[in-house]
Amino acid sequence: MANTRADDRSSAWSVFLIFLRLGLTSFGGPIAHLGYFRDEFVTRRRWLSEGSYADLVALCQFLPGPASSQVGIALGLSRAGYGGALAAWAGFTLPSAIALILFALGMSRYGTAISPGALHGLKVVAVAVVAQAVWGMARNLCTDVPRVTLMAVAACVALLEPSAWGQVSVIAAAAVAGLLLFKPGQSAGHDPLPITIRRRTGAIWLALFLALLVGLPLLAQVLPHQTVAMVDAFYRAGSLVFGGGHVVLPLLQAEVVPSGWVGNDAFLAGYGAAQAVPGPLFTFAAFLGASMNLAPSGWTGGVICLLAIFAPAFLLIMGVLPFWESLRRSLRTQAALAGVNAAVVGLLLAALYQPVWTSAIVQAQDFGLALVALVALMFWKLPPWLVVIGSGVAGWLL
Repeated sequence: MANTRADDRSSAWSVFLIFLRLGLTSFGGPIAHLGYFRDEFVTRRRWLSEGSYADLVALCQFLPGPASSQVGIALGLSRAGYGGALAAWAGFTLPSAIALILFALGMSRYGTAISPGALHGLKVVAVAVVAQAVWGMARNLCTDVPRVTLMAVAACVALLEPSAWGQVSVIAAAAVAGLLLFKPGQSAGHDPLPITIRRRTGAIWLALFLALLVGLPLLAQVLPHQTVAMVDAFYRAGSLVFGGGHVVLPLLQAEVVPSGWVGNDAFLAGYGAAQAVPGPLFTFAAFLGASMNLAPSGWTGGVICLLAIFAPAFLLIMGVLPFWESLRRSLRTQAALAGVNAAVVGLLLAALYQPVWTSAIVQAQDFGLALVALVALMFWKLPPWLVVIGSGVAGWLL
């Protein structure tokens, strides 16, 4: 892999510690998470090149489920095998999952632990993180007029049609444009992720994903048990939703509120708390599992729902990556990816405006704080976690 340091070959434990730090400090939602990952694994650790990272992001945008978590799982898989994939997921996910389960168990005690000003400061720092990612990726991936044009068109289309299917359509159209605009011989190749999964094994993982997707609803009808129904509902939510955490919320509400599993007030309170914690928004499933009015609930329900909603992400990544690496060796695929990578930058640029900018920059002092955070990241070279903490404190003071 490009520029990989010999002493940075990771054990599962070291992968866990790296992602645990990210899981404790990565505020701002999935787009901001991709920015944190890029800074950590492309710029600082050089686990992979800019192009390989963009390819991986593009793949995870195509797949249903939490894109940022899938990128993390793939990175862990490439560093330390299956154990590394599990370690990356656990490190990135457990901090917010534990916090949300605790919130569910003592909502009145933990509901006001963080001030609104501090929460707003965390939203503002996400603007700086995403802006840094967009700038860095654009410099490396949008190097000529056709690529810059694709980036701009993708951003405009994403703003006009912000649905998950709109984003997938933009990526597909960009792949076709890449085939037409870029000659395969012009491609400089790529740095493959060291994935040791065989294609036959990948096919088994994909078959298991489909078997559970079809079989769990049938099992829930044959065996009317609360645990089976919960696993079925949350597995389907993780399997069928494109576009990340915010898109899964309406589906989860339709599953747990009308059925009486979770009250609507508790659902909305948990959604607010999920915005206050770092890490993936899919950990909202842990809150819902812990808040169930029927057993299992508490820690057991939280763990069951958390594992059920993330299981499809594991199965899809482990099933698709062996085929993806083979496809990426094709010159025509690399030409298509040149267009896709430019479109991914455009999608990030659109996300920088909506929802990141529009939800955080509401007055002049917000812009000033975001500017200081951006300078701290890009020029002072401060670690992102320190900038996040500083922005939270500044938001509280302001």
